[in-house]
Amino acid sequence: MTLFEKIAAREIPARIVHETDELFAFHDVNPQAPVHVLIVPKRVIPRIAEAGAADAELLGKMLLAAREIAQKLGVAESGYRLVINSGRDAGESVPHLHLHLLGGRPLAWPPG
Repeated sequence: MTLFEKIAAREIPARIVHETDELFAFHDVNPQAPVHVLIVPKRVIPRIAEAGAADAELLGKMLLAAREIAQKLGVAESGYRLVINSGRDAGESVPHLHLHLLGGRPLAWPPG
């Protein structure tokens, strides 16, 4: 089981802010911004590079959940960033697709 599967199964505690039958979102334990939430599909897709056409609806639901969570956490109007890391060089640390929602402060560009 991945770390995220264990969180979904409530084997590891997390501050969950959103959940549906297909995905859940929780505050990152090592936040890089005042708001740093991970949006994770319950079905394991190792990384975006391995997603296929059959995953399109779920990927769209992740983006729509991000919009809803940003509103709930008060960063929708000021702005927020969505990030998906794919592979070691991108900083991927858990082989389970997830979307970072970062906000609550000005974010520099380019990142990293």
